[in-house]
Amino acid sequence: MIDLSDNTFHDLKLAFMLVKPTAIAPNLSGAGLRADLTLNGAFATPAVGYDLAARRLVMNDMGNLSLYVAQGRDEEEFDFFLFMTVAEKLMLDRALAILPDDIDTQAARAWMEFNSQADVRPLHHLIDSVRATDPALLPPIGDAWLISTLAERDSDAATNALQAFGENKPHLSTDNVPLTGLFVEGLIARMTNDDAKARSAFAAARSEQEKAVQAEPNYGPAVCLLGLIDAGLGRKEEALREGRRAVELLPVEKDSLNGAALIKYLAIIAAWVGEKDLACEELSTAIRYPGCLNYGHVKLLPFWDPLRGDPRFEQIVASLAPKGN
Repeated sequence: MIDLSDNTFHDLKLAFMLVKPTAIAPNLSGAGLRADLTLNGAFATPAVGYDLAARRLVMNDMGNLSLYVAQGRDEEEFDFFLFMTVAEKLMLDRALAILPDDIDTQAARAWMEFNSQADVRPLHHLIDSVRATDPALLPPIGDAWLISTLAERDSDAATNALQAFGENKPHLSTDNVPLTGLFVEGLIARMTNDDAKARSAFAAARSEQEKAVQAEPNYGPAVCLLGLIDAGLGRKEEALREGRRAVELLPVEKDSLNGAALIKYLAIIAAWVGEKDLACEELSTAIRYPGCLNYGHVKLLPFWDPLRGDPRFEQIVASLAPKGN
Protein backbone atom coordinates (compact mmCIF):
# COMPACT_ATOMS: atom_id res chain seq x y z
CA MET A 1 0.00 0.00 0.00
CA ILE A 2 1.08 3.60 -0.64
CA ASP A 3 0.06 6.10 2.04
CA LEU A 4 0.11 9.60 0.58
CA SER A 5 -0.91 11.16 3.88
CA ASP A 6 2.55 10.57 5.35
CA ASN A 7 4.52 9.57 2.22
CA THR A 8 5.21 6.00 3.22
CA PHE A 9 5.12 2.49 1.79
CA HIS A 10 3.40 -0.34 3.65
CA ASP A 11 4.35 -3.75 2.27
CA LEU A 12 4.32 -2.44 -1.28
CA LYS A 13 5.31 -5.35 -3.51
CA LEU A 14 7.02 -4.78 -6.85
CA ALA A 15 8.11 -7.38 -9.38
CA PHE A 16 10.60 -6.79 -12.19
CA MET A 17 11.30 -9.21 -15.02
CA LEU A 18 14.37 -9.06 -17.26
CA VAL A 19 12.87 -9.76 -20.69
CA LYS A 20 16.14 -9.38 -22.63
CA PRO A 21 18.92 -11.40 -20.94
CA THR A 22 21.39 -10.31 -23.64
CA ALA A 23 21.44 -6.94 -21.87
CA ILE A 24 23.62 -8.69 -19.27
CA ALA A 25 25.76 -10.81 -21.61
CA PRO A 26 25.54 -11.32 -25.38
CA ASN A 27 25.46 -15.09 -25.09
CA LEU A 28 22.94 -15.31 -22.23
CA SER A 29 19.37 -16.42 -22.67
CA GLY A 30 16.82 -17.75 -20.26
CA ALA A 31 13.52 -17.29 -18.55
CA GLY A 32 12.20 -16.08 -15.24
CA LEU A 33 15.01 -13.64 -14.47
CA ARG A 34 13.23 -11.60 -11.85
CA ALA A 35 13.55 -9.27 -8.88
CA ASP A 36 10.77 -9.18 -6.28
CA LEU A 37 10.84 -6.21 -3.91
CA THR A 38 8.88 -5.33 -0.79
CA LEU A 39 9.06 -1.70 0.32
CA ASN A 40 8.28 -0.33 3.78
CA GLY A 41 8.83 3.12 5.23
CA ALA A 42 9.38 6.63 3.92
CA PHE A 43 9.38 7.27 0.19
CA ALA A 44 12.91 8.67 0.30
CA THR A 45 14.53 5.92 2.38
CA PRO A 46 12.44 2.74 2.38
CA ALA A 47 13.53 -0.55 3.85
CA VAL A 48 13.64 -3.02 0.98
CA GLY A 49 13.24 -6.77 1.08
CA TYR A 50 14.44 -8.37 -2.13
CA ASP A 51 14.50 -11.73 -3.85
CA LEU A 52 16.52 -12.22 -7.04
CA ALA A 53 16.21 -15.43 -9.03
CA ALA A 54 16.23 -17.02 -12.46
CA ARG A 55 14.15 -20.03 -13.43
CA ARG A 56 16.38 -20.94 -16.35
CA LEU A 57 19.64 -19.71 -17.85
CA VAL A 58 21.40 -20.87 -20.99
CA MET A 59 24.98 -19.85 -21.74
CA ASN A 60 25.86 -20.19 -25.42
CA ASP A 61 24.44 -23.59 -26.39
CA MET A 62 25.14 -25.20 -23.07
CA GLY A 63 22.77 -26.22 -20.40
CA ASN A 64 19.50 -25.45 -18.75
CA LEU A 65 20.59 -24.00 -15.44
CA SER A 66 18.34 -23.35 -12.49
CA LEU A 67 19.80 -20.40 -10.66
CA TYR A 68 18.98 -18.89 -7.29
CA VAL A 69 20.68 -15.52 -7.08
CA ALA A 70 20.18 -13.65 -3.83
CA GLN A 71 17.79 -12.75 -1.08
CA GLY A 72 17.99 -10.19 1.69
CA ARG A 73 16.90 -6.89 3.18
CA ASP A 74 18.33 -3.40 2.96
CA GLU A 75 17.46 -1.15 5.85
CA GLU A 76 19.48 1.78 4.52
CA GLU A 77 18.57 4.25 1.81
CA PHE A 78 17.73 2.18 -1.24
CA ASP A 79 19.55 2.81 -4.51
CA PHE A 80 17.72 0.88 -7.23
CA PHE A 81 20.52 1.35 -9.80
CA LEU A 82 23.05 -0.01 -7.30
CA PHE A 83 20.66 -2.85 -6.53
CA MET A 84 20.39 -3.86 -10.20
CA THR A 85 24.16 -3.51 -10.65
CA VAL A 86 24.75 -5.94 -7.80
CA ALA A 87 22.14 -8.31 -9.24
CA GLU A 88 23.84 -8.25 -12.62
CA LYS A 89 27.24 -8.92 -11.05
CA LEU A 90 25.81 -11.89 -9.15
CA MET A 91 24.34 -13.36 -12.32
CA LEU A 92 27.58 -12.96 -14.24
CA ASP A 93 29.63 -14.45 -11.40
CA ARG A 94 27.35 -17.49 -11.30
CA ALA A 95 27.58 -17.83 -15.08
CA LEU A 96 31.39 -17.67 -14.95
CA ALA A 97 31.45 -20.31 -12.25
CA ILE A 98 29.77 -22.62 -14.75
CA LEU A 99 31.60 -21.50 -17.92
CA PRO A 100 34.80 -19.82 -16.70
CA ASP A 101 36.37 -19.62 -20.17
CA ASP A 102 33.49 -17.89 -21.93
CA ILE A 103 35.03 -14.75 -23.41
CA ASP A 104 31.82 -12.74 -23.85
CA THR A 105 30.82 -13.23 -20.21
CA GLN A 106 34.35 -12.43 -19.04
CA ALA A 107 34.19 -9.20 -21.02
CA ALA A 108 30.74 -8.32 -19.64
CA ARG A 109 31.99 -8.90 -16.07
CA ALA A 110 35.15 -6.85 -16.61
CA TRP A 111 33.13 -4.08 -18.23
CA MET A 112 30.92 -3.95 -15.14
CA GLU A 113 33.95 -3.16 -12.99
CA PHE A 114 34.83 -0.35 -15.35
CA ASN A 115 31.28 1.01 -15.38
CA SER A 116 30.57 0.83 -11.67
CA GLN A 117 34.02 1.25 -10.11
CA ALA A 118 35.98 3.13 -12.81
CA ASP A 119 38.44 0.24 -12.58
CA VAL A 120 40.02 -0.47 -15.95
CA ARG A 121 42.33 -3.24 -14.68
CA PRO A 122 39.97 -6.20 -15.30
CA LEU A 123 39.43 -5.07 -18.89
CA HIS A 124 43.16 -4.55 -19.40
CA HIS A 125 43.95 -7.96 -17.93
CA LEU A 126 41.33 -9.66 -20.11
CA ILE A 127 42.57 -7.99 -23.31
CA ASP A 128 46.20 -8.86 -22.55
CA SER A 129 45.20 -12.47 -21.90
CA VAL A 130 43.21 -12.78 -25.13
CA ARG A 131 45.96 -11.14 -27.20
CA ALA A 132 48.46 -13.63 -25.78
CA THR A 133 46.32 -16.76 -26.14
CA ASP A 134 43.83 -16.28 -29.01
CA PRO A 135 43.93 -12.91 -30.82
CA ALA A 136 41.13 -14.08 -33.14
CA LEU A 137 38.73 -13.50 -30.24
CA LEU A 138 39.55 -9.78 -30.03
CA PRO A 139 37.12 -8.38 -32.66
CA PRO A 140 33.94 -9.51 -30.82
CA ILE A 141 35.11 -7.66 -27.71
CA GLY A 142 36.48 -4.69 -29.62
CA ASP A 143 34.41 -2.11 -27.72
CA ALA A 144 35.85 -3.36 -24.42
CA TRP A 145 39.38 -3.22 -25.85
CA LEU A 146 38.92 0.29 -27.21
CA ILE A 147 37.31 1.53 -23.98
CA SER A 148 40.25 0.30 -21.90
CA THR A 149 42.83 2.00 -24.13
CA LEU A 150 40.97 5.31 -24.14
CA ALA A 151 40.57 5.20 -20.37
CA GLU A 152 44.32 4.68 -20.02
CA ARG A 153 45.09 7.43 -22.58
CA ASP A 154 47.18 4.93 -24.60
CA SER A 155 46.90 6.30 -28.13
CA ASP A 156 48.95 3.55 -29.80
CA ALA A 157 46.90 0.80 -28.17
CA ALA A 158 43.69 2.67 -29.01
CA THR A 159 44.69 2.82 -32.67
CA ASN A 160 45.40 -0.92 -32.66
CA ALA A 161 42.04 -1.59 -31.01
CA LEU A 162 40.25 0.56 -33.56
CA GLN A 163 41.81 -1.37 -36.43
CA ALA A 164 40.26 -4.56 -35.08
CA PHE A 165 36.80 -3.23 -35.93
CA GLY A 166 37.38 -3.40 -39.67
CA GLU A 167 34.17 -2.22 -41.33
CA ASN A 168 32.19 -2.44 -38.07
CA LYS A 169 31.35 0.68 -36.07
CA PRO A 170 32.41 1.19 -32.45
CA HIS A 171 29.80 2.14 -29.84
CA LEU A 172 31.76 2.75 -26.60
CA SER A 173 28.52 2.48 -24.60
CA THR A 174 25.38 0.37 -24.27
CA ASP A 175 23.20 2.56 -26.50
CA ASN A 176 22.57 2.06 -30.22
CA VAL A 177 24.27 5.25 -31.36
CA PRO A 178 27.19 3.98 -33.47
CA LEU A 179 30.26 6.11 -33.96
CA THR A 180 32.63 5.74 -36.92
CA GLY A 181 36.25 4.77 -37.21
CA LEU A 182 37.20 8.20 -38.57
CA PHE A 183 35.47 9.94 -35.67
CA VAL A 184 37.33 7.76 -33.15
CA GLU A 185 40.59 8.51 -34.97
CA GLY A 186 39.84 12.18 -34.34
CA LEU A 187 38.99 11.46 -30.71
CA ILE A 188 42.31 9.65 -30.20
CA ALA A 189 44.25 12.53 -31.77
CA ARG A 190 42.29 15.07 -29.72
CA MET A 191 43.07 13.05 -26.57
CA THR A 192 46.80 13.45 -27.26
CA ASN A 193 46.51 17.14 -28.24
CA ASP A 194 47.54 16.42 -31.83
CA ASP A 195 45.40 19.19 -33.31
CA ALA A 196 46.49 18.74 -36.93
CA LYS A 197 45.79 15.00 -36.92
CA ALA A 198 42.49 15.51 -35.12
CA ARG A 199 41.32 18.10 -37.65
CA SER A 200 42.30 15.86 -40.55
CA ALA A 201 40.41 12.88 -39.11
CA PHE A 202 37.33 14.93 -38.22
CA ALA A 203 37.29 16.53 -41.67
CA ALA A 204 37.30 13.11 -43.32
CA ALA A 205 34.66 11.93 -40.87
CA ARG A 206 32.47 14.92 -41.71
CA SER A 207 32.60 14.23 -45.42
CA GLU A 208 31.49 10.66 -44.71
CA GLN A 209 28.82 11.59 -42.17
CA GLU A 210 27.25 14.32 -44.30
CA LYS A 211 26.31 11.62 -46.79
CA ALA A 212 24.70 9.56 -44.04
CA VAL A 213 22.63 12.54 -42.88
CA GLN A 214 21.60 13.39 -46.44
CA ALA A 215 20.37 9.82 -46.85
CA GLU A 216 18.45 9.90 -43.53
CA PRO A 217 17.96 13.55 -42.52
CA ASN A 218 15.52 12.68 -39.73
CA TYR A 219 17.60 9.92 -38.14
CA GLY A 220 18.67 11.31 -34.76
CA PRO A 221 21.84 9.24 -34.17
CA ALA A 222 23.27 10.21 -37.57
CA VAL A 223 22.58 13.92 -36.96
CA CYS A 224 24.07 13.56 -33.47
CA LEU A 225 27.33 12.13 -34.80
CA LEU A 226 27.57 14.97 -37.32
CA GLY A 227 27.23 17.36 -34.38
CA LEU A 228 30.05 15.61 -32.51
CA ILE A 229 32.27 15.84 -35.59
CA ASP A 230 31.48 19.53 -36.07
CA ALA A 231 32.30 20.10 -32.41
CA GLY A 232 35.67 18.45 -32.99
CA LEU A 233 36.22 20.81 -35.93
CA GLY A 234 35.30 23.87 -33.86
CA ARG A 235 32.12 24.55 -35.87
CA LYS A 236 30.28 25.69 -32.77
CA GLU A 237 26.95 26.89 -34.13
CA GLU A 238 26.51 23.92 -36.47
CA ALA A 239 27.48 21.45 -33.76
CA LEU A 240 25.01 22.82 -31.21
CA ARG A 241 22.24 23.03 -33.79
CA GLU A 242 22.80 19.42 -34.85
CA GLY A 243 23.04 18.18 -31.28
CA ARG A 244 19.75 19.85 -30.34
CA ARG A 245 18.12 18.63 -33.55
CA ALA A 246 19.13 15.05 -32.77
CA VAL A 247 17.49 15.26 -29.33
CA GLU A 248 14.32 16.62 -30.94
CA LEU A 249 14.25 13.81 -33.50
CA LEU A 250 14.55 11.06 -30.88
CA PRO A 251 13.16 12.25 -27.53
CA VAL A 252 13.42 10.08 -24.44
CA GLU A 253 9.63 9.76 -24.42
CA LYS A 254 9.96 7.82 -27.68
CA ASP A 255 13.13 5.85 -26.90
CA SER A 256 14.36 6.05 -23.32
CA LEU A 257 17.76 4.43 -23.96
CA ASN A 258 18.85 6.07 -27.19
CA GLY A 259 17.02 9.34 -26.50
CA ALA A 260 18.97 9.70 -23.27
CA ALA A 261 22.18 8.88 -25.17
CA LEU A 262 21.54 11.82 -27.49
CA ILE A 263 21.24 14.11 -24.46
CA LYS A 264 24.59 12.72 -23.29
CA TYR A 265 26.17 13.48 -26.64
CA LEU A 266 24.68 16.97 -26.65
CA ALA A 267 26.48 17.49 -23.34
CA ILE A 268 29.73 16.34 -24.97
CA ILE A 269 29.17 18.64 -27.94
CA ALA A 270 28.60 21.57 -25.61
CA ALA A 271 31.73 20.72 -23.63
CA TRP A 272 33.86 20.51 -26.77
CA VAL A 273 32.72 23.91 -28.05
CA GLY A 274 33.29 25.61 -24.70
CA GLU A 275 29.67 25.88 -23.51
CA LYS A 276 30.31 24.47 -20.04
CA ASP A 277 27.04 25.72 -18.53
CA LEU A 278 25.02 23.91 -21.18
CA ALA A 279 27.26 20.83 -20.95
CA CYS A 280 26.73 20.48 -17.20
CA GLU A 281 23.01 21.13 -17.57
CA GLU A 282 22.58 18.42 -20.23
CA LEU A 283 24.83 16.02 -18.34
CA SER A 284 22.74 16.51 -15.20
CA THR A 285 19.69 15.59 -17.27
CA ALA A 286 21.32 12.55 -18.88
CA ILE A 287 22.36 10.90 -15.62
CA ARG A 288 18.73 10.80 -14.48
CA TYR A 289 18.09 8.01 -16.98
CA PRO A 290 19.27 4.59 -15.77
CA GLY A 291 21.90 3.05 -18.00
CA CYS A 292 22.70 6.24 -19.91
CA LEU A 293 25.94 7.06 -18.12
CA ASN A 294 28.10 5.42 -15.52
CA TYR A 295 30.95 6.28 -13.21
CA GLY A 296 33.71 4.81 -15.37
CA HIS A 297 32.58 6.58 -18.53
CA VAL A 298 32.46 10.02 -16.93
CA LYS A 299 35.47 9.52 -14.67
CA LEU A 300 37.92 8.13 -17.21
CA LEU A 301 37.00 8.69 -20.86
CA PRO A 302 38.42 11.62 -22.85
CA PHE A 303 35.00 12.80 -24.04
CA TRP A 304 34.69 14.77 -20.80
CA ASP A 305 38.20 16.23 -20.51
CA PRO A 306 37.12 19.84 -21.23
CA LEU A 307 34.93 19.76 -18.10
CA ARG A 308 37.47 18.32 -15.69
CA GLY A 309 38.14 20.67 -12.78
CA ASP A 310 34.78 22.40 -13.11
CA PRO A 311 33.11 22.02 -9.68
CA ARG A 312 29.73 21.25 -11.25
CA PHE A 313 31.19 18.44 -13.32
CA GLU A 314 33.20 17.03 -10.44
CA GLN A 315 30.02 16.99 -8.33
CA ILE A 316 28.27 14.95 -11.03
CA VAL A 317 31.20 12.53 -11.16
CA ALA A 318 31.07 12.15 -7.37
CA SER A 319 27.33 11.46 -7.53
CA LEU A 320 28.00 8.47 -9.80
CA ALA A 321 30.78 7.02 -7.64
CA PRO A 322 30.09 3.70 -5.90
CA LYS A 323 28.43 4.12 -2.54
CA GLY A 324 28.40 0.59 -1.21
CA ASN A 325 28.87 -3.09 -1.94
